[in-house]
Amino acid sequence: MTKSQAIEHFGSISKLAKALAVSYEAIRQWEEVPELRQYQLERITKGALKADQVAARAS
Repeated sequence: MTKSQAIEHFGSISKLAKALAVSYEAIRQWEEVPELRQYQLERITKGALKADQVAARAS
């Protein structure tokens, strides 16, 4: 997933940060959604957002 997809799903950076229990600034610093955060978001959204398969293979 892209950062913009995650933000769009939650409606704002603030709401995304709240869902992940991180700061607004932490989200702003992302160039890409970190791999573990992608899996967390996939779980939180019950699959509406999907972790990238490329990220999964890189581990």
